[in-house]
Amino acid sequence: MIVYRLSKGTYRNDLSGKGAELAGGRWNSKGTAMLYTSESIALCAVEVAVHMPLGIIPKDYHLVQIEIPDDIPRQEIREADLPDTWKSFPHANVTQEMGDKFVTQGDYLVLKVPSATVQGTFNFLVNPRHPDFSKIRLLATGPFEFDKRLFIK
Repeated sequence: MIVYRLSKGTYRNDLSGKGAELAGGRWNSKGTAMLYTSESIALCAVEVAVHMPLGIIPKDYHLVQIEIPDDIPRQEIREADLPDTWKSFPHANVTQEMGDKFVTQGDYLVLKVPSATVQGTFNFLVNPRHPDFSKIRLLATGPFEFDKRLFIK
């Protein structure tokens, strides 16, 4: 399976999950390392865009392509299993608790979760502390230019 992420140029080769560990996110609290990836390039772009102020076009982003072996079992959280508040902003504690538990238990390398930004699409969260983490491969990185129309006021 090929997954994607958009990273600032400085961090394009960093798959440690350190950024999420420092800042926290929808699916992890501060202090829990997690690598956020998406099923498509388009979903990555939307996931970045929703965090940018209108009128500010993201600069110096790189598209990162990552291969996760198909034979690696993964856990999945279905939208039907989530409370109505799971998409809230700021992030709901319930989703952070689920992600933290996924990392702490360490049973799976990958957690498939629904995207809060694009209905019917999925993000794949990777536990960088899992023993199988060394099986994922960074395939390619390259500059990514956002369409300015996404950020027009």
